[in-house]
Amino acid sequence: MEPLDTELCYAPDHSIVQPSCNGQTLQSHPDQATYRGQEAPGTQMDQDQQMKISESAQFSDLVENRGLLESSTKLKPHEAQSYRKKALWISWTSIVITLVLAIAAFTVSVMRYSASSFGFAFDAVLDVLSSAIVLWRYSNAAAVHSAHKEYIACVILGVIFIFSALCIVVKAIHDLAIRVLPEVDNFLFSVSILSGILCSLLAAAKIMLGRVLTSRALITDGFNSLVGGIMGFSILLSAEVFKHDSDVWYLDGSVGILIGFIIMAYGVKLLIDMVPRVRQTRHYEMFD
Repeated sequence: MEPLDTELCYAPDHSIVQPSCNGQTLQSHPDQATYRGQEAPGTQMDQDQQMKISESAQFSDLVENRGLLESSTKLKPHEAQSYRKKALWISWTSIVITLVLAIAAFTVSVMRYSASSFGFAFDAVLDVLSSAIVLWRYSNAAAVHSAHKEYIACVILGVIFIFSALCIVVKAIHDLAIRVLPEVDNFLFSVSILSGILCSLLAAAKIMLGRVLTSRALITDGFNSLVGGIMGFSILLSAEVFKHDSDVWYLDGSVGILIGFIIMAYGVKLLIDMVPRVRQTRHYEMFD
């Protein structure tokens, strides 16, 4: 006849009120007893529980902060609002300048059959749209640190980038296929230099503000302005090369294709990065 299992009770400590034995038998660890209720202090189970509670608290903090940008921990409220107003100001300035440049560049493109001029004009229109999206992004003071609104703005920018890039590439390929030769004059040079300088300055201001506000949308707008500046100087370069060597007629269209693919790649990367983040933050409060 096999011996009956013995019920184990923990030896009472007079300084601690011990719970009564629960009647469970010890099966796997003969040196320890399992209890319901209060555990003896200093045990391994206590340490494991404290570690789990600490990890749970850290995870909760992470979940709570996921709906905010990193700028919320770096900037004081009045600083954030000050930079938000600067972002609005630079966006309005960018819209006015790039709209004028777009009209001038489209005029050059039609009159001088310049593929890169058309590419710059289309990029200038894109710059107007991206600046308008930044205006929407920072239109509400309460949403200055909103990650969800930031990611939505970036997704819209990504779609616009891809559409714009397709138009630029198709126009450049068409001009190369029919062998369109650009004409060079002082008006083309003036537009190119002015575009390159102004767009480069706007790009620098937007990127600096974007880094302070940790805003991918504002940095993207700055990248678009930088591309516009490069395209402005590239018009000048391709026109000057063609002026001295007419055999290099394809440089203008080639630059347009290159810029188009750069914009497209950036747009695709933006969508890949931001679409999952929009889904992750969709349950957070939306700022209207």
